[in-house]
Amino acid sequence: MNPSNTDELSPAGSPSTATTFRRAILHGLGIVMPPLLTILLFVWAWNTTENYVLSPLESGIRNVLVWKMQDIHDTKPAGGDYVADSTGKKFLPSYVVAYVDQNLHRLGPYEPVPQTALAYWHRYVQLVYLPRTVVVPFFLLMFLILLYFLGRMFANGIGRFFVRAMDRFIGRVPVVSNVYSSVKQVTDFVFSERDIEFNRVVAVEYPRKGIWSIGFVTGQSMADISAAANEPVLSVLMPTSPMPVTGFTVTVRKSEAVDLDLTIDQAIQFIVSCGVVVPAKQQQAFSRLQLNLPGTGKEASNATPTGGGDTAGPSALTD
Repeated sequence: MNPSNTDELSPAGSPSTATTFRRAILHGLGIVMPPLLTILLFVWAWNTTENYVLSPLESGIRNVLVWKMQDIHDTKPAGGDYVADSTGKKFLPSYVVAYVDQNLHRLGPYEPVPQTALAYWHRYVQLVYLPRTVVVPFFLLMFLILLYFLGRMFANGIGRFFVRAMDRFIGRVPVVSNVYSSVKQVTDFVFSERDIEFNRVVAVEYPRKGIWSIGFVTGQSMADISAAANEPVLSVLMPTSPMPVTGFTVTVRKSEAVDLDLTIDQAIQFIVSCGVVVPAKQQQAFSRLQLNLPGTGKEASNATPTGGGDTAGPSALTD
């Protein structure tokens, strides 16, 4: 036995405690990471939208409302119920102060108490006219309406001309062009309506015999090719990893295309992940390899786990 593998296998040939512990940790990460990363992605998207779009718009609207509604005086008016702010230099209606003091907790547990009359008016307008229960649905509605009009405006005609001009301009900017082109390819593939309809997922031996590639059947190919092959042929789009938006078209014999029990989405996930994400119904169980060791006349079992890092070679086998 090779001494270098003594910590990987126990004397009985089974994985050691350290190996079992490491595998359990990796399996746990495999279970936890996908939902955790999904949640983090949505949280990041919401925080970015809130900090750079929603909050500036909300602040601008609030400033306009405060400018139109504020009732602030340098001296206490003779008529009306007015109180001084914390500085004692400005006076504002008492109902504004009372309402803000009673409802300030709705803005957050750590929202500071306003010190000036203007700050009281900002909090009052925010609580009465711009609560998040109203602002967020209104923002989503306006965003959908904006997307609708942008889609109608830039789908054809002069709008499409401006979009193409912007794409060409950004394509000439160093570094930015690489990121922009990659993101645009993904968004175009996901959100755009595709003229090409995929019929089914197939596997073909391409680029040579013995190498299998996944492709999407787009239809029947040309009649002349079918006549030359003396059987029906298929047009197959062969996507490339990890960007399935690019690829090439091949024509194969129908008898040489193996139909796969995969949906289009599952095939795209497999291609984008470079073969890492395999649907559960397509995962194959690897049995232990039976190796005939030369000169011994015996058969030994080589424990070959499905993971890549714990494979024990022939040197780890005992006579």
